[in-house]
Amino acid sequence: MQNFRTETDSMGPIQVPSDRIWGAQTQRSLAHFPIGTDRFQWPPSIIKALGRLKQAAAEANAELGELDPQLAKAISEAAQEVTEGRWDDEFPLVVFQTGSGTQSNMNANEVIANRAIQLLGGEVGSKDPVHPNDHVNRGQSSNDTFPTAMHLAIVDKLHSHLFPSVKNLRDTLQAKSEAYADVVKTGRTHLQDATPVTFGQEISAWVSQLDFGITQMTDSLPGLYDLAIGGTAVGTGLNAHPDFGICCAAKLAEKTGYPFRSAPNKFFSLSAHEAVVRCSAALRGLSVSLLKIANDLRWLASGPRCGIGEVNLPENEPGSSIMPGKVNPTQCEALIMVCMQVFGNDATVAFAGSQGNFQLNVCKPVMAMNTLESIQLLGDACTCFDKYCARGIEANKQRMQELLEKNLMLVTALNRHIGYDAAAALAKTAHKTGCSLREAALNSGAISASEFDTWVNAADMT
Repeated sequence: MQNFRTETDSMGPIQVPSDRIWGAQTQRSLAHFPIGTDRFQWPPSIIKALGRLKQAAAEANAELGELDPQLAKAISEAAQEVTEGRWDDEFPLVVFQTGSGTQSNMNANEVIANRAIQLLGGEVGSKDPVHPNDHVNRGQSSNDTFPTAMHLAIVDKLHSHLFPSVKNLRDTLQAKSEAYADVVKTGRTHLQDATPVTFGQEISAWVSQLDFGITQMTDSLPGLYDLAIGGTAVGTGLNAHPDFGICCAAKLAEKTGYPFRSAPNKFFSLSAHEAVVRCSAALRGLSVSLLKIANDLRWLASGPRCGIGEVNLPENEPGSSIMPGKVNPTQCEALIMVCMQVFGNDATVAFAGSQGNFQLNVCKPVMAMNTLESIQLLGDACTCFDKYCARGIEANKQRMQELLEKNLMLVTALNRHIGYDAAAALAKTAHKTGCSLREAALNSGAISASEFDTWVNAADMT
């Protein structure tokens, strides 16, 4: 049978499993919020960010004379272990809890306090010599620590996971664009034949979409570098040393290498999270681009015999349980579904961002969860799409040439020579009779063979 110890908080005593180093408030949250299965377990997660924050806070408080150096050292060591992921199993709480993230903040305070007590040779659960509120949470409130952790986690995840994967995919497509710079094919507008483009030009649009997406995400970073820490409960900084926020943010900047700073207006940082909303919107914008790229590719690869068939994609796995030999554009489909998920996540983040009532936004955890999930999914999907699809894109040059020769919109090159109306008549005649555009032009008697061949040159039209 499981053994328990008794811990207390302001609500009274509660039984905590003796093999756990979380405390009373974590245990109460487990009992009161059995909602869903989503936990803060995305590496680098909110847990890692909270550990890093608590370490910086302890060091800042010690430097400012607010915390005994010996206690600060033990707290810092315990917090570092949390940052490294050694105690992830001690963070069992779900996302759907208090809107300030108080339970997750206290979960971190309790785990770090009890681990520091262990390091100092004390008894877990005794709150002696390290108290989760008085020492680990010194000069802090959940209202400023949780939004700070949100920013830390999102920035780290963008830099370590999403940016590299998007840039790798972008570079793969850039190389394909250069490789197919001279391959002329039919352009399409409205899903109908249009004037020619090169395959390289077509791919270049995808490259520019990803460049734009990276720029949009990068532009969202300055707001995320502003940290709420030091605002405590409502933004006034009550119970914190006047320099605590500045000192703590500086230590976080030093530890992470990112230019974090103490937010100039803590009331804004606690009650509104427009920086997260903007970041999520940028993720949605990237998803718009990726969805277009995926759809373009699966259209171009449709077939292989009864569709457009201008592009060959890597064949990774069987595509049907009943149709032998069928292969589907599965990486495109997976990427499309990820983009759809990000659209939904962004809608949640935007709505949650609107729920800042007076001095506090009370939807912080769901904003963190959805933004971090979007970053994780997009990073994973871009890596898979790059590795298992984009790198293996091959132009079916024979099919491109075949369709190009049938393309009646080559007639556009004749506009300047015979006029729009006469050119339109030739295209309609060719379409109605099933002959080629060249045949229709020569049969009309208005254009000689040499004139047609000179004026209607697909490569020149690109």
